Amino acid sequence: MKTLIVMPARNEAQTIGAVIARLKALVPDADILVINDASTDNTAEVAEKTGAKVVNLPINLGYGGAVQTGFKYAARHDYDAIVLMDADGQHDPACVPDLLKALQDADFVLGSRFLGECHYKVPIARRIGMWLFGKIVNWVTGQKITDPTSGFQALRKEVVKFLAEDNYPVDFPDADVLILLHRSGFRIKEIPVIMHERQHGVSMHSHLKAVYYVFKMSLSILATLTRSVRRSS
Repeated sequence: MKTLIVMPARNEAQTIGAVIARLKALVPDADILVINDASTDNTAEVAEKTGAKVVNLPINLGYGGAVQTGFKYAARHDYDAIVLMDADGQHDPACVPDLLKALQDADFVLGSRFLGECHYKVPIARRIGMWLFGKIVNWVTGQKITDPTSGFQALRKEVVKFLAEDNYPVDFPDADVLILLHRSGFRIKEIPVIMHERQHGVSMHSHLKAVYYVFKMSLSILATLTRSVRRSS
């Protein structure tokens, strides 16, 4: 199975080298692609030196834009399976083989810190958002999802090609993507993973950004529920 690991990264030079090194030891047959989202440090240089492929974005597109860039690359190069994970060390590379294995009976696999291990305290604003969006996803899909905001995922190429089109949110792609995939007929599965506390840098969900996230995600979910869904064959 031709596999690509996609890591969006902005100013993650202090952590990305160790993450890539562990991935190369654990999943040596997988290609690793870093989407350097206009970093102002030497993230790209560290990633290339450690053995990853790097796409350098000329401007900061944000998380959603960086991820979709990775999806477009994967679709163009016809990868069978894609793992999406962070470059900051929060997502444990040891869980990647489990995510890939779970694709045997699913199209989209979501890693849950609440089914597995979470080695840090989730901020209260984000915890409220996770609870709220989890309830909405469970109601829409009829499936219990414990960690709708997890960015630790594995996807079949059919899902990647679908999201590489104009179907992927450019801001905070989380619960809205789960609802979109369910409405489009894709099979979703959740498995336990291990997540660690960020050691360096600033989370995109920190402080007032967490409140903004809840507001924007609410609007995105509403738009996803009301839009017409077209899945190409």
